[in-house]
Amino acid sequence: MNMYIPTIEVIRKGLVSKLIEDKKISGRILIPWSLLSMLEDDLTKSEASSDKSLTELEKIKEFANIGIIGLKFIGDKTPPIDNVFYYIIDLAIHNNATIIVDNPNQARLAKALGAKTLFVQRELPEMPRITKLFDESTMSVHLKEGVEPRAKKGKPGDWKYVPIKDEKMVREEIEEIIEEIIDYANIDPESFIETDKKDLKIIQIKDLRIVIVKPPFSDGYEVTAVRPIRQLSIEDYNLPYELIERLGKRAEGILIAGAPGEGKSTFAQALAEFYMEQGKVVKTIEAPRDLQLPMDITQYSKAKTDSTSLHDILLLSRPDYTIFDEMRTTDDFELFIDLRLAGVGMVGIVHATSPIDAIQRFVERIDLGMIPSVLDTVIFLKGGEIKKVYEVVMVAKVPHGLTKEELARPVVEVRDFFTKRVEYELYVFGKRVFVIPVSRPTRESIDYSYMSETPTSLEESIKMEFGDISDDIDIKLISNKEAIVFVPPWGYRQIRKAIRRKVKQIKRKYGVKLIIEPSIGFEE
Repeated sequence: MNMYIPTIEVIRKGLVSKLIEDKKISGRILIPWSLLSMLEDDLTKSEASSDKSLTELEKIKEFANIGIIGLKFIGDKTPPIDNVFYYIIDLAIHNNATIIVDNPNQARLAKALGAKTLFVQRELPEMPRITKLFDESTMSVHLKEGVEPRAKKGKPGDWKYVPIKDEKMVREEIEEIIEEIIDYANIDPESFIETDKKDLKIIQIKDLRIVIVKPPFSDGYEVTAVRPIRQLSIEDYNLPYELIERLGKRAEGILIAGAPGEGKSTFAQALAEFYMEQGKVVKTIEAPRDLQLPMDITQYSKAKTDSTSLHDILLLSRPDYTIFDEMRTTDDFELFIDLRLAGVGMVGIVHATSPIDAIQRFVERIDLGMIPSVLDTVIFLKGGEIKKVYEVVMVAKVPHGLTKEELARPVVEVRDFFTKRVEYELYVFGKRVFVIPVSRPTRESIDYSYMSETPTSLEESIKMEFGDISDDIDIKLISNKEAIVFVPPWGYRQIRKAIRRKVKQIKRKYGVKLIIEPSIGFEE
């Protein structure tokens, strides 16, 4: 008589009864008591799959009652703590039974250990159904039990959070979606499971990053799927020549900063391909691996190993540049610092609401004097566009706001890359590190609430004084006696000279003092 032992996953998915109905198996089903204990645990925790499991056991029992198949419960009633699957393999070998599995890796393992194996592959759609909830404008899909499915639609910096169906999700439906995702990831060579825990899974389905959480980690079943809206090359950003030259020849400690969803990873992908096309060896550190990159670029998973192993691998493989995606913990920053000081070009991606916040993430993790050796360039993105570029240098001087020469000390200057104007100073005074803003008013700091949305006649009159260069500048009054002339950074040096010749003339004619500022990095 043929005998079969199903795994817990096969019972939860109702596959044994389907095999019996399709007359693909006959003989006797052996069910370990330990599996029943696990199903009882599902019931205690109100797992949605427990109802399907009970239905499956009822169907198997009905087939046994009418003599279509035999049924016997075997083994220990206490489930082994270490690994249930190895226990089932042992039972199968000793009972000369065939293991029924739906996981190809488990099938290979069972065969390698000498057990007879029946691999059951469920019929799957071309792609999991969650992918059908995406359209061209969808950035992410959010599913949670008891809530209508929602999606972020738009582009970085300009999106809306909208419902995509009227019906609220129920746990059974979400569990079916989760099963489809896991099954597809186990079969598709371009997909993989990055993190696999009982109540937390992170899965990559082609270009979709999917996060699955369950109680007790969360208050309900939830699935979040995120995809890149578009892939860009470095040319698509229309970067000034000076910045392209710095990225290609001088910058080796780069931070890409911005709030979540503002396009940091998209720019990092473009930068990685830019270095690859220059003939550089490029690797990435990710958790999870979701950057869409050519096969020439090796992607390492931080979730699958420790910082020490990553450090050793990267030093031995000698990349020219390493892209470190989403640095969060102290271990991440320490790994970035160690690799950079070892001579590896590093590009780190950090969440920050302003570019100076990104630099301050390093202040408590490294001696102040070493920061310029680790960081030389900070790129801040908002709405998918580069809004600010800083360079970081060390000088010896009297810090801003102090006057006595004997207070001179090493100072880290954070300069606007295009204008070379110092905007922040970092220095040690006593035992504390101070971060001091030293720049004049910028567009971001001006309160326009009392102004008209249209330019005043005085603004227009002043702008007309500049003749041919008026199209390249923007003028805003900040008081009756002061105005700021915003100049694009790529023409800053040339246009500034032309403006300076007009400053005294305009002050005499209109009584308005002009302050010249770069326009990059701020919106009205």
